[in-house]
Amino acid sequence: MSTDQHPDFPDFYARHADLLDQAVARTVDRDYWTPYPEAPSTSVYGAGAPEAGEAAFRGLLDRPFPLDGHPTTGTVPATEVSPYGFPLGVSYPHLAPEAAVATAKSAAPAWRSASPDVRAGVAAEILARLNAASFEIAHAVQHTTGQPFVMAFQAGGPHAQDRGLEAVAYAWEAQRRHPATARWSKPRRRGGPLVMDKTYTPVGRGVAVLVACNTFPTWNGYPGFFASLVTGNPVIVKPHRRAVLPLAITVRIAREVLAEAGFDPDVVLLAASRPEERTAPALATHPDVRIVDFTGSSEFGDWLEDNARQAVVHTEKAGLNTVVVDSTDDYAGLLRNLAFSLSLYSGQMCTTPQNILVPRDGFPTDQGPRTPDEFAADLGSALDDLLGDPARAAATLGAIVNGGVLARVEEAAALGRTAHPSRAVLHPDHPDALVRTPLVAQLDAEADEKTYTSEWFGPVSFVIATDDTAHSLRVLHDTVRRHGALTACVYATGEDVPAAARATALEAGVHLSENLTGDVFPNQSAAFSDFHGTSANPAANATLTDPAFVTGRFSVLQSRRHAPAEEHADVR
Repeated sequence: MSTDQHPDFPDFYARHADLLDQAVARTVDRDYWTPYPEAPSTSVYGAGAPEAGEAAFRGLLDRPFPLDGHPTTGTVPATEVSPYGFPLGVSYPHLAPEAAVATAKSAAPAWRSASPDVRAGVAAEILARLNAASFEIAHAVQHTTGQPFVMAFQAGGPHAQDRGLEAVAYAWEAQRRHPATARWSKPRRRGGPLVMDKTYTPVGRGVAVLVACNTFPTWNGYPGFFASLVTGNPVIVKPHRRAVLPLAITVRIAREVLAEAGFDPDVVLLAASRPEERTAPALATHPDVRIVDFTGSSEFGDWLEDNARQAVVHTEKAGLNTVVVDSTDDYAGLLRNLAFSLSLYSGQMCTTPQNILVPRDGFPTDQGPRTPDEFAADLGSALDDLLGDPARAAATLGAIVNGGVLARVEEAAALGRTAHPSRAVLHPDHPDALVRTPLVAQLDAEADEKTYTSEWFGPVSFVIATDDTAHSLRVLHDTVRRHGALTACVYATGEDVPAAARATALEAGVHLSENLTGDVFPNQSAAFSDFHGTSANPAANATLTDPAFVTGRFSVLQSRRHAPAEEHADVR
């Protein structure tokens, strides 16, 4: 295919040009905007959409996943078990690392030679079809991650699509920074000017590998997926073995759109791994892989940064999300906000607060002073109020994603410092689901540093007594600098402490939320407005999404030639 749209294929760029222009504008003004409604309602997605989506999901269970024409080196047996208590029974095509990279390379030339407009149009069409499949994807996300359904719909569907479109916008705009052609004319003292015709072509770096996570396979996966695709790179999707299905659906839709647009569908490949395999290291370090996107553990993220030297590596890892409590004029709102933040998806979010720093002598509130003991008890009561009804609790908590999370809850309980114990909740629709409420333990900043400077991913948080707010800010700074964090919060009246917290967050390199007492929570991040992650601390080396996230995925290559003499003779 040439760099222009082929007349025999759909013009997806023309179809989505207005959307792309709006998306670029929203990355600049940072106001609320989404083209993908987050409400899972028939008024938005059409009558019968929920039922059709669930039926599509059910139709995928207990059989091979349909990926027409996808290359294969065998079969990946069913590896996924719903955290709600049943096996999915879905098998997938197996594609060994060497075969995956070779296939992606062979599919790359036509996609690489297409214009950024054509590639952005194809990406926008993929996102439109993903949005239409939001109910199907929601069930796939729910039953691979344990997210409650509404969260799975929003975070796994429209919010993930928002992040994908945001990456498309940044990548498309970055490639248009320079003109496609230019005439260069340099005056000379004698004779006519030197005149050259030059072309500037954005060229992708090469094969990209997306190594996805178990808990948010689409939300964390789509930015890298679409950023690599729009910059002209074939993408190999390596899903987590417990969360293959949401990304398999994504790959299926992407391949369908690519084929309709006249491209080799092998521009996008699925590389599911067998239970005994560990293929991510082999893919990430393959000499022909030039881009790696990863979300997951700090251990493997650090390994990728150290070992995948031939590639541009983008990682989101783990950290110690921290809350500094100094004072508040809305104590009830503070408690409600923190209780929901700790409970949402059972704390299985990279943005969930873990360490809550409170002066040991207490802090002022509109309901009178509170000591750390009283605050921990009040937070426990707020959790009980939020999660007292089993149906509401299940809709907030979801299910525990794997045994490692449950083991951490049990380990935290064994510390003997529990202020609010975790309890089991019976899910009204899925009696075999493993559902747990958050555990809150009390620690001391000096005596228990070893405990709270480890990550306790899941429903475990600590109320930590400090000498005073200045000490809390030092703990925030030092733990983030050493161990990383994706979120930080401060609760304080007046101007001095929030200003000090802002300065601390800037020095530590972490995003800060101030006095959240309403319906915006520390662990929420809105595309086109909020930056997620930052290379300024060890929890990540990339930001979703900013210019740096896309510019390393392509180079601008030029060609130049003397302009035809007859075309510039008049300037002699």
